[in-house]
Amino acid sequence: MTSNVKSHDPDHCAALEDSDLLLLQNKAWSQGMVARDPKFFSRLSETQKPKFLWIGCSDSRVAADTITGTVPGQIFVHRNIANVVVHSDLNLLSVLTYAVEHLEVEHVIVCGHHGCGGVKAAMSGKDFGMLNKWLLHIKDSYGQNYEALQAMTDERAREDRLCELHAIRQVHNLAKTAIIQRAWQERKGPFLHAWVYDLRDGILQPQITIAPDHKVQAPFRFDFED
Repeated sequence: MTSNVKSHDPDHCAALEDSDLLLLQNKAWSQGMVARDPKFFSRLSETQKPKFLWIGCSDSRVAADTITGTVPGQIFVHRNIANVVVHSDLNLLSVLTYAVEHLEVEHVIVCGHHGCGGVKAAMSGKDFGMLNKWLLHIKDSYGQNYEALQAMTDERAREDRLCELHAIRQVHNLAKTAIIQRAWQERKGPFLHAWVYDLRDGILQPQITIAPDHKVQAPFRFDFED
């Protein structure tokens, strides 16, 4: 396949060839899906009714549908650096609102992963400029568990454990939102899960599940009118 944009720069040409390869692979994937299920795309284009909202890390190695063996239409996805759930993030809150109130997902999964660059950066103490503001949310998880983590002598085990504790903390942040609490009251769902993906073996490791009957701590509990 050739691009409409011509360039004599070898590096530029190589970059264009890389993107062209994605387009070729897309056609092959589309043809393969139709071969297996001729009505797949016509059915998919009509509506979406996923059971899951996935809040994951932007890391290119942790693709939700690939590692769970699912196909398009089964998982609604939001990703950011280090799978952060923060109450001032309008992007995340918009996704959460749409998934919970309109799609009525049955499960919300916060998925971190071992070897997370954001977690490593937050533990390093280095100045990352504008990224410091985002890393502060991860540092909050680090600070909350600082003594226990520092007691661990193995550096990689310490990083892995913070990835797990951070994912757990983000799920508790979800439970503090009016979006989740209202859904719990109105339809007894969704369930909230913290998972961690291990890059070294490709296995998802469940950490906690919070059921819709969870009692949120009083300062974070909303009272809704009947």
